[in-house]
Amino acid sequence: MKCSSLEEVRENIDRIDDNIIRLLAERTGYVKQAASFKKSEDGVRAADRVEAVINKVREKALEYGASPDIAETVYRDMISGFIGMELKEYRK
Repeated sequence: MKCSSLEEVRENIDRIDDNIIRLLAERTGYVKQAASFKKSEDGVRAADRVEAVINKVREKALEYGASPDIAETVYRDMISGFIGMELKEYRK
């Protein structure tokens, strides 16, 4: 979408951010559930799964015209935060 003003750009960014946060909240619910299925803390950390997700995200970024490097950075940080949260859930 071609914007005609900085205000319009910011409005669209705000709309996208709202969607991202809504999806993060949804993802959070699933991550919390996942902890109950894990057998160990190593299972929570799931290094192989993390790398599989990163590979998939990089491919999707290319498919959608996004930077694979930015997508990977965002996902590594997000996954790290979710692993910390999931470890707390697992230890309950």
